[in-house]
Amino acid sequence: MNNAGPAKAGHYVRSVPGAGYLLVILLGVFSIFGEGFATLPNILNIGVQSSVLLLLALPMTLIIMTEGLDLSMGAVLSLAGVVLATLLMNGHSLTAAIAAAAGVGLAFGIANGLFVVTLGLPPFVATLGTLGIAQGVALVLTGGQSVVGIGDALPALYESRPLGVPFSMAFAAVAFLAFGFVVRHTRLGSYVSALGGNREALVLAGVHANLVHIGTYAAGGLMAGLAALLLTGRISSGHPTAAIGLEFDAIAAVIVGGTSFERGDGTLGGTLIGVLTIGVLKNGLNVMSVSSSLQVASIGVLVIAALVIDRAVAALGRPVGSRA
Repeated sequence: MNNAGPAKAGHYVRSVPGAGYLLVILLGVFSIFGEGFATLPNILNIGVQSSVLLLLALPMTLIIMTEGLDLSMGAVLSLAGVVLATLLMNGHSLTAAIAAAAGVGLAFGIANGLFVVTLGLPPFVATLGTLGIAQGVALVLTGGQSVVGIGDALPALYESRPLGVPFSMAFAAVAFLAFGFVVRHTRLGSYVSALGGNREALVLAGVHANLVHIGTYAAGGLMAGLAALLLTGRISSGHPTAAIGLEFDAIAAVIVGGTSFERGDGTLGGTLIGVLTIGVLKNGLNVMSVSSSLQVASIGVLVIAALVIDRAVAALGRPVGSRA
């Protein structure tokens, strides 16, 4: 008997992260019980709301694949947003303001990489420290207040629709394609996987593993800086705590998307599913008028549920009598 068909089907089932199953369930539940959820304007709203999170989750995927972590992304994004808004308020061009925000993010990303790789600090400790620095600088620069009066250039760009697609979604899509190209079609992608899976082999092959490692954190900082373009455009101001906590949503999206803290295993496609699942969950709970405190708890429930599903699917795919 030819078992190729069932085996192939089983492979596809196991390749779908737990978040994929949860996404289908959530879409069904909210479509039935959430008034106005399953409408085109709301679906586009989910995409717009998820864009900033995707920009953070893409580099977070690479960082976690190296067995690392970046807790500073939300604070760095907030600081970059403050810098962006301040420059616009003072009459600088949008191009200069975006470049400065990206530069701030890149500087923090490189610092994170140097702390982890050169000084040997645990990623949790290093990025927790830079989180505090970024948040502190943002609060000092603003006195804890929003930076308003940013002019019309950024809001106009944010409200634009290239090819009929909301700008934030188009920007996030370009970022996803760029990261996907690097991961799948360049040596850098294989190097990142090797950092988490077999760093010794990478070093023996003559690759500058430390530079690649620092580069993953630099990418995280850069994307946090660029994400300020979308966040500041959405709220038409810069606020020192606007993005605090987004780093945890990014980590959750990466984890429920199937990326492992060990062995360098992970996919950007899984991360995209994780981001959409969190976006659908938050939007659906808003539509159903669920309190914000319960929404925070729901992310934790989502992570646990996705991991349970992953284990259940993996167990179903193992031959009878085998052990995990």
